Amino acid sequence: MNHTDFSQLGLPAALQDNLDSLGYQQMTPIQAQSLPLVLAGKDLIAKAKTGSGKTAAFGLGLLAALDVSRLEVQALVLCPTRELADQVATEIRRLARCLPNVKLVTLCGGVPTAPQSASLGFGAHIAVGTPGRLLKHLQQGTLRLESLRTLVLDEADRMLDMGFGEDIHQVISFAPRERQTLLFSATYPEGIANMSRGVQRQPVEVSVEALHQENAIAQLLFEVAPGARPEALARLLSHYQPGSCVVFCNTKRACNDVTDYLTGRGFSALALNGDLEQRDRDQVLVRFANGSAAILVATDVAARGLDIKELGAVINYELTYDPEVHVHRIGRTGRAGQQGLALSLYQANEAQRVTVIEEYLGSTLPQGDLESLEAQLRPVQPEYATLSIGGGRKDKLRPGDILGALTGDGGIDGDQVGKIQVQDQFAYVAVRRSQAKLALKRLNDGKIKGRSYRVRLLG
Repeated sequence: MNHTDFSQLGLPAALQDNLDSLGYQQMTPIQAQSLPLVLAGKDLIAKAKTGSGKTAAFGLGLLAALDVSRLEVQALVLCPTRELADQVATEIRRLARCLPNVKLVTLCGGVPTAPQSASLGFGAHIAVGTPGRLLKHLQQGTLRLESLRTLVLDEADRMLDMGFGEDIHQVISFAPRERQTLLFSATYPEGIANMSRGVQRQPVEVSVEALHQENAIAQLLFEVAPGARPEALARLLSHYQPGSCVVFCNTKRACNDVTDYLTGRGFSALALNGDLEQRDRDQVLVRFANGSAAILVATDVAARGLDIKELGAVINYELTYDPEVHVHRIGRTGRAGQQGLALSLYQANEAQRVTVIEEYLGSTLPQGDLESLEAQLRPVQPEYATLSIGGGRKDKLRPGDILGALTGDGGIDGDQVGKIQVQDQFAYVAVRRSQAKLALKRLNDGKIKGRSYRVRLLG
């Protein structure tokens, strides 16, 4: 039998049965390297990017060690952002669905602490959250870690970039010295080594090369004259027509300027940067993920943790100074066996950045010709629009309730409904644009589970 089969790990039967039901048979490279070590109780430093399957690597490990009969926090996962924490929590819940009565809580900023404290009062097995909010609960005594077995630092480099180093060490000061500590990071700067020395015991290091399979991503460079970047970007988008695309900028200002330029010319573009309030950030990510916005213009810091499974293209509006970041950027396209496309703009005085990236990749990047591309603007129009519902998990709303309200007697057809995402305070549903106004009227005039909710069309 193949040594990358999950069945070779000796997982508890309930976890293995659930993996079989989910269709998880072969481990990804990071899972194959790290899971045997995690299950053996080793401390671990794992270098792996978002989308590599790392959540299942540590999620299966902490679930295998869980004693469900003890309603105490036995596993703690620290994440840099609320949306990554939500993604991690969702995946762990999927992996745990065959285990009886596993309780997981998410503890992140941007929402009141009181409901979180109340939930913790009933006990929990697993806590997933951001450093600042976790520390607040620990200091208040609403979160206790005496029974902690497994501590996970996910996207550790990103947490250091965001200045969470001190908060992380304070959180860990509440944890028992006898524990397993797993550190996952997309890159491996010196700060990660320093952090590991302070919180881990004889960690084993594993790394999965960030590069995709050969030829999985087609890269092209385009030289532009000073001041010609915006027009060149619009030309790339019009010619290649990606259904979904992330455009990377190096600064928040450039991010906003590019978004304004594209929307002014009819493109469906949204900005993602650190200035957004949490609710606005959630809405941007939801709209992009569910296909109601075609282009996401983002800074590197804002895009970390972004996991879009089918991304048609990545465009580097500005080349990064760090070749490892370049690889991380383009690695968001060409996943799951799909052909990816990475396009990069640069000026002649930025040729040194190109050289550094090519040396890191070990190959010369082909040059494209802007003049040979489609000159007429042809913005891709998204297939879906998003409705925002003023209720969520706290109101016991489920995706099936929303689908039923939309498609019941006299409603729209089920195949007109796309992704439905239910968060704590809000829910979002994608519907085909031709049905958006009808769906909005139906939800505003009707009820969901016998209750009226305020519903808005986000676009």
